[in-house]
Amino acid sequence: MHNGDAIHSGLNKQVNGRRLPGGKRRPRRIAALWVVFWAVALGALSGCAADGMGYYWQSISGHVALLRASRPMAEVIDDPATDAAIRAKLQVARTARAWAVQELSLPDNGSYTRYAQLDRPAVLWNVFAAGPLSLRLKTWCFPVAGCVGYRGYYDEQRARQFADQLAAEGLDVRVGAVPAYSTLGWFDDPLPSPVLRYPETEMVRLIFHELAHQVLYLKGDSTFNESFATAVETIGVERWLTHQESLGADPAIGEQYRLYRQRKRDFLALLQRTRARLAEVYRGEGTDQDKLDAKQRTFERLRNDYDILKQSNWNGYSGYDRWFAQSLGNAHLAAVGAYNDRVPAFLGMFDEVQGNFVRFYELARQVSALKSTERNRQLDHWQQVHAGTSTLASPPHARSEQTD
Repeated sequence: MHNGDAIHSGLNKQVNGRRLPGGKRRPRRIAALWVVFWAVALGALSGCAADGMGYYWQSISGHVALLRASRPMAEVIDDPATDAAIRAKLQVARTARAWAVQELSLPDNGSYTRYAQLDRPAVLWNVFAAGPLSLRLKTWCFPVAGCVGYRGYYDEQRARQFADQLAAEGLDVRVGAVPAYSTLGWFDDPLPSPVLRYPETEMVRLIFHELAHQVLYLKGDSTFNESFATAVETIGVERWLTHQESLGADPAIGEQYRLYRQRKRDFLALLQRTRARLAEVYRGEGTDQDKLDAKQRTFERLRNDYDILKQSNWNGYSGYDRWFAQSLGNAHLAAVGAYNDRVPAFLGMFDEVQGNFVRFYELARQVSALKSTERNRQLDHWQQVHAGTSTLASPPHARSEQTD
């Protein structure tokens, strides 16, 4: 996930496949000044922020604090005071970061070569919102990034306060913890310590995902951007595991990850079926109250279907219990969709270019440059033709209300 707030909305190195001026890396102290300059400029220009300059100030101070907290990863690894478990994770992260340049054609820069130890469980918290009878995410607009379907906060309490404000307006809301984000190549983003809470393969997956955002970013289309990055991480992790096994890694690690992937596919398919039912309810006849009642029944069915899935397919695996323990609403479904709806289309593109990453990125850039209607037509084509045949395919696409 890239941070959709004032920081990267003004600092995106690549928009619609075109490189913006000033894409060279800058020294960290100069970079910090650029954060301030751009965030303040955007704060003055952008009138859509619900909490005005206070929001932009927390973006400035949060990112600058992250940069200041970071140290070169090599220095942390070599430090005798570093905890052994942290050292081991960072060694894997450093190896995977270098491997991604050679094998996945991901950017070779300073991103995720530094480590930032934080005293909180996430680097930031994103707030998502949707109408009570809509599966479309509410968006916030910025001059360069366009409109994105979330707002990021470095302080959890502030994120939840903002979510409460939106809920008081009648919106469905979700607050999600974010372990890492990307400023899309403008700055040398450090690897935050919350990433190390994940198993090694998941940590590697996150690094690949965030680096993919530096390859391509389409202004105003969160689903395109996140699905592209999710496709890159999916393919990348499979290749990484194969590489590790060739070096003698325990094959059980790969088997465990593939089991995780299958369960995730089951989870996504379950949510997509629920979204389809809700979309039919929201488009249908009846009063708003009738639709709200049907919505409640649909979410009850979702929970029941999840319980059946756990027992029948997962042997009681409870890894998604925490997600289902939330007060679920449209924002939860729409947020998941933003990260996954177009993944099969990108996997289809990758198959089309016979697994060549450079050609894949070029094809994705070409598609990103199309007008919205033609772009979605092309994505539908890749989705329909290739989703069923790709060995990494996600569940079939569930069309949402989201447009750009």
